[in-house]
Amino acid sequence: MGLPGRSALDLVSSATGAASLTLRLVEIPVPEPGSTPRGAHQHDTCEECIFVLAGTGCTSASGREQHVAAGDTILVPPGEPHVTHNTGTTPLLLLCFFPIPDITVSTKEPMIQNAPETP
Repeated sequence: MGLPGRSALDLVSSATGAASLTLRLVEIPVPEPGSTPRGAHQHDTCEECIFVLAGTGCTSASGREQHVAAGDTILVPPGEPHVTHNTGTTPLLLLCFFPIPDITVSTKEPMIQNAPETP
């Protein structure tokens, strides 16, 4: 699964033998000057619980923006378009929990879906 604007490592998922959850470590780098912020994505069939490990950022969901920092927790309902941006000077590190073993079947990444096909 391509993850525009961030990198991820699945610590636990169906690929590691999990039957009912995914635990993902996500790193959102400090944005380059003049870069275009990435768009929102959504998980149609499951909620997402995000725990901020390090850094500062802003999560947009439900038409609201919430500033986040290390120790904060965010709960995103199923189907809710959301995005988290790094607003600090160091990478933003997140632990993302999903109650399904393979989030690729539930995730819509608009930036990927609209990308032209490569031969």
